[in-house]
Amino acid sequence: MARHPMEPDHGEREDVALQERTHTQPPRMYRVLVHNDDYTTMEFVIEVLVRWFDKAEPEAMRVMLQVHHMGAGVAGVYTRDEAETRVAEVTAEARGRGFPLLLTMEPE
Repeated sequence: MARHPMEPDHGEREDVALQERTHTQPPRMYRVLVHNDDYTTMEFVIEVLVRWFDKAEPEAMRVMLQVHHMGAGVAGVYTRDEAETRVAEVTAEARGRGFPLLLTMEPE
C-alpha cells in the first residue's frame, strides 16, 4: 500500500537536533514606590510597609521618613505581576480607609 505524501515514513528517521537552553533570563524586576501626600498618616504608611511589604518596624520607619522628606520611597522590588498586585491591593485598602495614598511601580 502506498504511503500518503504527508504521512511520516517510520522506516526512515531524520536526525533532529535539539538545542538545549542553557541560560534563562531572570524576570525583569519592578520597584514599588510609595508617594507622599498631605492626608495619609505616617502610622498608616508604616502599617502598610510592615503588613504588605514585609518590612521590620525600624526599616518601615526609615522608608516612611524618606517618603515624608523626599516625596517617595521604595517599598520593595518584585516581578511585574507581584508589583502590580501589591500596588492594587494596597491602593484598595488605602481608599477603604479614606487615604489617597499613591503607589506606583517602575522598572528597576
